[in-house]
Amino acid sequence: MSENPTGDALPEYAERVLDVAELIPPGRVMTYGDIAEWLGDGGPRQVGRAMALYGGAVPWWRVVRADGALLPGHELRALNHYREEGTPLREAPSQADGHVPRLDMRRARWDGGAAGGPGADGGGGAHT
Repeated sequence: MSENPTGDALPEYAERVLDVAELIPPGRVMTYGDIAEWLGDGGPRQVGRAMALYGGAVPWWRVVRADGALLPGHELRALNHYREEGTPLREAPSQADGHVPRLDMRRARWDGGAAGGPGADGGGGAHT
């Protein structure tokens, strides 16, 4: 995750993605697709690109893949954050490569309702 690599103004879409990432409470996560749906714009790949290029200054570990796998190359840093915040995890099976746990998406996924944004009224971004 990098900060703004060019030092220029953030693209408007990236700024919107980062604003949502900052709303996610400690111990909770949203998927790339959840954020795209919340914004009503783009898709998981666009959100992922914005996070990859500009997400270093926000809680990037709270924006995740839908399968609960930890971000490749950042697993240990993310895992430290998850444990510190009490994010629900599923321990990896003993035969799994590296025994890296996954997020328990059923318990960790945030629907955005408490932030008062589009998910708060049940429309445009409510996820369970």
